[in-house]
Amino acid sequence: MTDVIDRLVGIAPGDPLDALRDQRPNARANAQASFEALFGAPDDATEPENVTRLERLALGYWTVALSQSPTAQFYGGLLAAEDSATLAALDAALPGAVTSGPYGDYPDGPLTVENVAGLLWEPGAALTAALGARLAAALAHTHLLVYRPRDSSADALQRLLDAGWTTTGIVTLSQLVAFLSFQLRVVAGLTVLKGELA
Repeated sequence: MTDVIDRLVGIAPGDPLDALRDQRPNARANAQASFEALFGAPDDATEPENVTRLERLALGYWTVALSQSPTAQFYGGLLAAEDSATLAALDAALPGAVTSGPYGDYPDGPLTVENVAGLLWEPGAALTAALGARLAAALAHTHLLVYRPRDSSADALQRLLDAGWTTTGIVTLSQLVAFLSFQLRVVAGLTVLKGELA
């Protein structure tokens, strides 16, 4: 697969941004390797209870769509190729889930003056019925990580365990959201540079 960040930004071989990215070959290669490990790897037949490819694609699309990033079209395409019904269910739920952030509460102390109230999103019955309680719980957790990271807690992780997630699966979910947060920032920065160099 061609470099996904190049594809999302529209960087062609020989472009000034291509030369710029070539100055950090390890960063470029590692970003691509992370993408392929998270979204290209097939299901692990030895540990199917961790995170399936469909779950990874659904959570990837959900993360970038909540972030209101143009990259959502790319991740939506990957998900549609895997399971268009899952994409349709997520798209139906998005209008009630998209908000602005970050928000949430800090622990008691001097930072509590920066507490900001916001949407406490939970999947509805229709979404849970369409995707199952396990994936629905992960969607709620992803919403928390995207918009309310300061509200992450042991209770939030317990809700995932109660829904059938393994500790390995929870780590993978967290890595996926963290990777996409990184990727979205890189794509946004390179897109601005591309406009300046045009």
